Amino acid sequence: MKNKQKIKDLVKEKYGEITLADKSFSCCNSGCCSPGNAGGMSESYTMLEGYNPDADFALGCGLPTEYAGIKKGDTVLDMGSGAGNDCFVARALTGETGKVIGIDFTPAMVDKANENAEKAGFRNVSFRKGDIENMPVGGNSVDVVISNCVLNLLPAKNKIFREIFRVLKPGGRFCISDIVLEGELPKELAEASEMYTGCIAGAIQKKYYMIEIFSAGFQHVKIEKQKPVLLPDEVLEKYLEGDTLTEFKTGKTGIFSITVTGLKPACDCNCE
Repeated sequence: MKNKQKIKDLVKEKYGEITLADKSFSCCNSGCCSPGNAGGMSESYTMLEGYNPDADFALGCGLPTEYAGIKKGDTVLDMGSGAGNDCFVARALTGETGKVIGIDFTPAMVDKANENAEKAGFRNVSFRKGDIENMPVGGNSVDVVISNCVLNLLPAKNKIFREIFRVLKPGGRFCISDIVLEGELPKELAEASEMYTGCIAGAIQKKYYMIEIFSAGFQHVKIEKQKPVLLPDEVLEKYLEGDTLTEFKTGKTGIFSITVTGLKPACDCNCE
């Protein structure tokens, strides 16, 4: 799984399958991401304005629109937009005068999102097929970038944060919900393809994640929310055994869902 393109192809394949699967399908196909799991990653959207159940595959690990500071008239970009769930919630915040763009590299997800937008009659929400490492969006053109449990699936996080910086207008902001680690995953979990499509194995150390954000040029970076993610015993026992299993369950290694925000400087100088 060291080949970056193979990882991306695997993720694209598995997330394409999700659009054809039962709505109870979780992103790791084991329940660790499903809303019913106490340590799961998904959070409920059902009470949010704009929520569309046809767009909700329970694949997120937070509510990025909650801390994004989206205002009426904003242009919002959602990276890894899936079937459009976060885009439709963002649209309720931007209003009719705003604009929402979703980008996803899985064709079946883009088709599903466009179908959902058409059914709802939304004219200011659009979805594009594209790679978030090289987004089909002009520079300095977006007020807010959001993303929900996507960057952890992909290897080149440094490229992605630089792309976020590029597309944001000066003074623009991002809010990303994602998965990070504290301590190293056991090799058996880190190399499991199921964990890549399940949002875990592609995660990096939280300290390095934050370094990538600052290195891209962002200021006023803040972790707004953090919660632990607990893998079900049936998942752990599939890959770990004996002392390795015991050490992982009782050790200091942690998997966390975080929601982080940051701002692109309003000018090219060192002013705040």
